[in-house]
Amino acid sequence: MTTKAKLLAVSLDCPEPKTLAEFYHAITGWEITYAEDEYAAVSDGTTNIYFGRIAEREPVTWPSPNKQFHLDFRVPDVERAVEEYVALGATRPEFQPGITEEGVRWIVLQDPAGHAFCVCPESS
Repeated sequence: MTTKAKLLAVSLDCPEPKTLAEFYHAITGWEITYAEDEYAAVSDGTTNIYFGRIAEREPVTWPSPNKQFHLDFRVPDVERAVEEYVALGATRPEFQPGITEEGVRWIVLQDPAGHAFCVCPESS
């Protein structure tokens, strides 16, 4: 039997860790547990998102085969959340594969450093 692992954190490279920690604090409500120029973190007490400074990091475009990961977040009202997150500094790319004739299944956004994340309804 394989040893089972529990996810501790996801680490994101970015040019401004404190800025990204503030953004994810705003959208998740998670506490900013560390905030320095080189490194920052948010946590819900169990899982963390870490932000490490890589000044020359360039965001990938969406869609792109260069995208290495994305985060998914559930919200009670997708359209309202998207409006709020864009007001906080996210961008909404034109390409939206989660919007179909049947309705909104998810909306892709990019955080202020260009990392893709999806805003998903609480039930689907």
